[in-house]
Amino acid sequence: MQLGGEREALAWYARHLIADGLAVGTAGNLSIRAGELVAITPSAVPYEKVTPELCAVVKLDGEVIEAETEPSLELRLHLAVYGGTAAGAVVHTHPAFATAVGAVFDELPGVHYLVAELGGPVRVVAYAQPGSANLAEGVVTALTGRSAALLRNHGAVTTGESLERAYERAVLLEWLCAVWVRAAALGDPAVIAPEDLTRLADLVSTYGRR
Repeated sequence: MQLGGEREALAWYARHLIADGLAVGTAGNLSIRAGELVAITPSAVPYEKVTPELCAVVKLDGEVIEAETEPSLELRLHLAVYGGTAAGAVVHTHPAFATAVGAVFDELPGVHYLVAELGGPVRVVAYAQPGSANLAEGVVTALTGRSAALLRNHGAVTTGESLERAYERAVLLEWLCAVWVRAAALGDPAVIAPEDLTRLADLVSTYGRR
């Protein structure tokens, strides 16, 4: 089985998506890049039933190398992110607060200094059909200088050098969106100035890793 370790990791994190409030049903998908290959979760398989064997391995051009079932519907999105960024892993989720923010606002602003961990205010990608080239292109553009994007009426995407980092950012993004929704319900939230977020970028990128 090619990319056995990567597929084990995908199955492990997939089983945590619903418990962590990042997905409902079979929505959402995860992938890891390993050189010129990508391992990705299967399409329409309940997360408690995802196994390493069900995760597909494809080339960067989309050619399927190993797959017991169809790769995720959002394969095009994942491959576009790998082609347009330095990401080592991609996590696409459908969490409630992130989806709500993406349905109302054009970006998630600096409501908390940890927005700097995602590169700054998180952009919202214009609505496009799931699985479409337009959605994939929009996500890549929104990820310029960022490790997260919100998708209008859809969900969220986070990236990282590893699946662990991409998943941590998915959890963080949902928390930040929850803070913003609750703050906006109370009044007009204060936001951190862009220049202050820039100064915070190095701090949050090394926090807990020195």
